[in-house]
Amino acid sequence: SMGSFHEFEDRGMVGALAGKLEAGALQLFCVSTVDTETFYASMLHPRDRVERYLQYERYLIGEVMPFVTQQNGSRTAGVTGCSFGAYHALCFGFRHPDQVHRLIGMSGLYDIKQMTGGYSDNNVYACNPFDFMQHEYDPVRLEAFRRQDIILAIGRDDPSCANNQELSGILWGKGIGNALRIWDGWAHDWPYWETMIRLYVGGHD
Repeated sequence: SMGSFHEFEDRGMVGALAGKLEAGALQLFCVSTVDTETFYASMLHPRDRVERYLQYERYLIGEVMPFVTQQNGSRTAGVTGCSFGAYHALCFGFRHPDQVHRLIGMSGLYDIKQMTGGYSDNNVYACNPFDFMQHEYDPVRLEAFRRQDIILAIGRDDPSCANNQELSGILWGKGIGNALRIWDGWAHDWPYWETMIRLYVGGHD
């Protein structure tokens, strides 16, 4: 939540993946968020917050993803994030399944209406995985989702645990496989996320 591009490294997440990074098996690109201008900008109407969020997404699509492709030649990427970063990762991955092959959400909330006071419009709907995945019927997009590798990791005592369970069920209801991993306790802090990223990406190296 409200993270900068260097927080992943500052909090030990890059170090947790050092083995794969140093071996050249993994590249990591970290981006800052605009949370304080979007969903955390409580002084703005939710409509304006989401319009700014969509501007941010256009930056990711128009600048970040082409840069990633230029650096490694890959046409797809994996995305991950912690807490509200997990929302960013899954929202982006579900909105652009042609560009994202793996999604790992750690301690995320995926019903964004909880951040808009229940308000919704076309743009809020389009940025709310909990809503738009329920009503996705396009066979081409559904097939793209089914090719994705999706992991939802959440603590049993995390307030968002039920939301993760519901989203997992929504995906399975569409024939979209996913791994729901419920951890003991709260599990909503950097030491837990370091263990998660090491397990789900680093392969215990």
